[in-house]
Amino acid sequence: MARKTKNAPIKPRSASQHNAAPLTLINKDSTKPATIGLEYMTYEQLDEFGRELDVVRQRVLDDLGQKDADYIRRVIKVQKASEVLGRVGIFMPFYWPAFVLGIAFLGLAKILDNMEIGHNVMHGQYDWMNDPMVDGKRYEWDNVAPAQDWKHGHNYIHHTYTNIHGMDRDIGYNLLRIDGDQPWYATHRFNLPLAFVLMMVFEWGVMYHGVELDQYLQGKITKADFQARKKRAMKKIRKQVFKDYIAWPVLGLALVPFVGWWAPLAILGANVAANIIRNIWTFCIIFCGHFPAEVQTFAEEDAQNESRGQWYLRQLLGSANISGSKPFHVLTGNLSYQIEHHLFPDIPARRYPEVAVDVHRLVEQYGLQYNTGRLSKQMLSVARQLGKYGAKPSDPYKIGNSPESKALRRAKREEAARRAEEARAPQLTS
Repeated sequence: MARKTKNAPIKPRSASQHNAAPLTLINKDSTKPATIGLEYMTYEQLDEFGRELDVVRQRVLDDLGQKDADYIRRVIKVQKASEVLGRVGIFMPFYWPAFVLGIAFLGLAKILDNMEIGHNVMHGQYDWMNDPMVDGKRYEWDNVAPAQDWKHGHNYIHHTYTNIHGMDRDIGYNLLRIDGDQPWYATHRFNLPLAFVLMMVFEWGVMYHGVELDQYLQGKITKADFQARKKRAMKKIRKQVFKDYIAWPVLGLALVPFVGWWAPLAILGANVAANIIRNIWTFCIIFCGHFPAEVQTFAEEDAQNESRGQWYLRQLLGSANISGSKPFHVLTGNLSYQIEHHLFPDIPARRYPEVAVDVHRLVEQYGLQYNTGRLSKQMLSVARQLGKYGAKPSDPYKIGNSPESKALRRAKREEAARRAEEARAPQLTS
């Protein structure tokens, strides 16, 4: 019988050269520097701010090693054990305490897979381990959203252009009005009920977001790209639906002679409940980290040609944390440290609590805002934001379909085209 081989030990400083950090926003057609952060510090101070955070980042990378590898492998074992206990429990619908506990364990397994494992592994946080089990390029999570499209929309678009209007598609997920600079449309009257629906089916919302139908209809992506995205989504949907809603209930047919005709339906309902538990939790953590009051958004023209220090500052001002206990942070995938995650998205999330000490120090040093609070506080803030921005604004320039708003957007497009033409003119005559 073949012996199970152990994972090779991780050599010290294995992650020192690891770098999957997003790039800053650069406009090659203009030399005008970004204006982000000038109300807080000078360009020189912004550069120093960036260098200090780079030092923090490198210190953590140099220290990554066996303990981090052991941690993620331990979490994976707990996730797998929770799924096994959950599957066993939901096959006991005749004994409701075990059945309910099974749903809870299955929900826990899906939360761990989604948050502490899937999200973080697909950020490349453990690529330096050279372990296929946690290879961000190959990992596929227990979710209807295909990993490939999620990584493009999240790792690249969202983390590069965080909270920049017109570039970060995660501002309101093209469904909700969550910021005053977003144009208001009649559907935004239903901000709160739409947010509730999105919460219940969040994985499906993420999947649809990754298909980018709106981008295709606006001519921003090609038909071939859209068709490929749709094909990947349908393939992943078929896989997830078959696993959770067909295969497991069919196996439950074996219980019919002993329990009754309703046993497969109970198993089907348990799988639905576990997915809803995961969806609600994920929605709450994501929204509380991105959309409470005082989280800032930015204009594209202000962010173009930003320095690394300005990029760091934009991440800090455009995110919010959730305070809680250590088990709470694990269940959030340590995304309760959303500020630190946006600063260092490719560093193992378990390191965010120690990084937060340095971030706090810099926040105090430069007199910046650090948005944090308990889950209840941040959820209430998000709900207030949704209610506030769901109301029709009195300013016609903020109403999406108004003549004033259309004229303003047209003028901005023409101005952007004019500036681009002016920036190219010297190159054409040289």
